[in-house]
Amino acid sequence: MNNNEYALIVAGGKGTRIKSKVPKQFLDLDGLPILMHTINAFYKYSPAIKVVLVLPEDDFPLWEELCLLHNYRKPILLTKGGETRFQSVKNGLAKIETHGLVAIHDGVRPLVSEDIIGASFRLAAVHGSAVAAVRLKESLRMTDQDNTKAVDRSKFRLIQTPQTYSVELIKKAYEVKEDASLTDDASVAEKAGHTISLFEGSYENIKITTSEDLVIAEALLTSKK
Repeated sequence: MNNNEYALIVAGGKGTRIKSKVPKQFLDLDGLPILMHTINAFYKYSPAIKVVLVLPEDDFPLWEELCLLHNYRKPILLTKGGETRFQSVKNGLAKIETHGLVAIHDGVRPLVSEDIIGASFRLAAVHGSAVAAVRLKESLRMTDQDNTKAVDRSKFRLIQTPQTYSVELIKKAYEVKEDASLTDDASVAEKAGHTISLFEGSYENIKITTSEDLVIAEALLTSKK
């Protein structure tokens, strides 16, 4: 069995919704940039993991400056992103030259746990894919211009990352033609004909998109100390 494990971390956000001039992945969270917390989570899971970090090329100097500032020396393969998430992931996958498993993860999900990462790799080794997801807490309604209709929330899941795959499967899947329906790696793999396996994620595995998310992340980190 091939034991190569990769983390492909995609961080192309601009901070628009969080109303920041600094891209959100570089904002401070408990003394470190958000992105460093995210990378640290994967190295906490396994010091042997290989990390591919995909950033917009314009952000390379800022990342290097932050690494110097924080004396951050994790071994990372830095890769240029594309115009879209699809293109960025594809660029990152191109840097993986061996077989194994790859966990594709949002750079602004810094609270992912060792248990979630480990489960994703174990399940992907069996099924070829493992996508973190959580059940909806709130009621759900479907709307059109005139009416609303209650929907059975038990039939729906909120999709998170990591989304973990065999390297061969997901690289082949990313040969499909890009279109607007391909919003994450699971939709790409599904379009290429693969069945997607979900597993239970965590409500703490939040994606930092708004200023409220940053407050919640700070509180969650504080609670773990």
